[in-house]
Amino acid sequence: MKKLLAAALAGVAMIAAPAQAQDNDGKVQVKVLGTYVAPDGEITDLRTDIVGLPAGTQTEANDNFVPTLAIEYFVSPNISIETICCVTQHDVDAVSGLPGAELVSDAKLIPATFTAKYHFDVGGAKPYLGAGATYFWWIDVEPGAATIPLGVTETTLSDEFGFVLQAGIDVPINDSGLGFTLDAKRYFVDTTARWYAGNTLAIETEHKLDPWVLSAGFAYRF
Repeated sequence: MKKLLAAALAGVAMIAAPAQAQDNDGKVQVKVLGTYVAPDGEITDLRTDIVGLPAGTQTEANDNFVPTLAIEYFVSPNISIETICCVTQHDVDAVSGLPGAELVSDAKLIPATFTAKYHFDVGGAKPYLGAGATYFWWIDVEPGAATIPLGVTETTLSDEFGFVLQAGIDVPINDSGLGFTLDAKRYFVDTTARWYAGNTLAIETEHKLDPWVLSAGFAYRF
């Protein structure tokens, strides 16, 4: 995935460089994107287990494709601050121990994210690098189908802070602020999953999420 992303960014830069579209020096840029979210979801620690999970049980979260809105403010020609808005939904399934068992269903996440970005002016296209902070806010989590027969009545995923690295490229389409953009983020954040049977904590596990978030779409700077 890393090699594919690097090749895509390099290809867009080579195509865009000769165009030499006029720079737009607006302070605000809005991006409408299609975003592919690819989390990990593996268990890194088993803290509580009163139901007796099979030895070697491991999990993963499914990928998702969602629309995303990004808003960016330029504090100088080369430095900007960006935030994104989206809601992504994921299931968590067992891949070993209980292969195929759905443990978490339709978990909805708001990944509140702020990054600071540095833009390189290479004549036309503008690649950038960024880094920042994120807060993963779970707004709805349902017990997976495989846990309900075990008596599970509630499942939660803990809200957590993390950090994010970013790279991408903005390619001007015309001299009125319209552009095409490619963006890649790598998040580093964990969550604690808890399954309750009534008021009893039945299972508690720590999970590594660390998703890749890959986006493409259109930008307008004004």
